[in-house]
Amino acid sequence: QLHLVESGGGLMQPGGSLRLSCTASGFTIGDYAVGWFRQAPGKEREGVSCISRSAKTLKYGDSVIGRATVSRDNARNTVSLELSSVNPEDTAVYYCATEGDVIPDFCTLRFGHYDDWGQGTQVTVSS
Repeated sequence: QLHLVESGGGLMQPGGSLRLSCTASGFTIGDYAVGWFRQAPGKEREGVSCISRSAKTLKYGDSVIGRATVSRDNARNTVSLELSSVNPEDTAVYYCATEGDVIPDFCTLRFGHYDDWGQGTQVTVSS
């Protein structure tokens, strides 16, 4: 059983920055493509970012392009998502997920591709 834990959420001020971490246990996260998704109340799950196994492919959803950076730290078995200039529309539960059995340079923002998910971390942007 793959285990993923998201951390770094909380209450943020508009205009600030956040850094979310996705830490794996029981497996090597470097062997998987990793996606970040979010879901706000009453809205569909949205692809935020993804990073391939090789870290050569990085993708970002339209709503975060220019504000988000995804990265890997395989030594810490962690994938991070940084988001700057946050606004109330960024309020959501953020999830990370892994997809195995993919070529090294592949990742996707389509959540149906992902096999294992963390429990999510709440991000609330409000003044």
